[in-house]
Amino acid sequence: MSTNDDSQWPLWEVFTQGARGEPFEHAGSIHAADAELALQNARDVYTRRGEAVNLWVVPSNAIVASAPSDAGPFFDPGNDKPYRHPQFYVAPRGVRIF
Repeated sequence: MSTNDDSQWPLWEVFTQGARGEPFEHAGSIHAADAELALQNARDVYTRRGEAVNLWVVPSNAIVASAPSDAGPFFDPGNDKPYRHPQFYVAPRGVRIF
């Protein structure tokens, strides 16, 4: 048995949409030779019980993500940009402000 990961097909991330208009959610990962096969495999694995009406498959190596070590300045809310806060706008009558 070989443990070399290079012998496997590329890894794809699968996102499913439960109903029209709902956001896509990450469902899992699969290995497939190309996009068409990835889509077919994702359909077979993640929609067997009618859980989804739409699928996305994305090559894992195309996803760029932050690292846990990026916490801190990378995720700070930007308090130096007060125009992003709604207190500078007049709310129309009947609009409830939290």
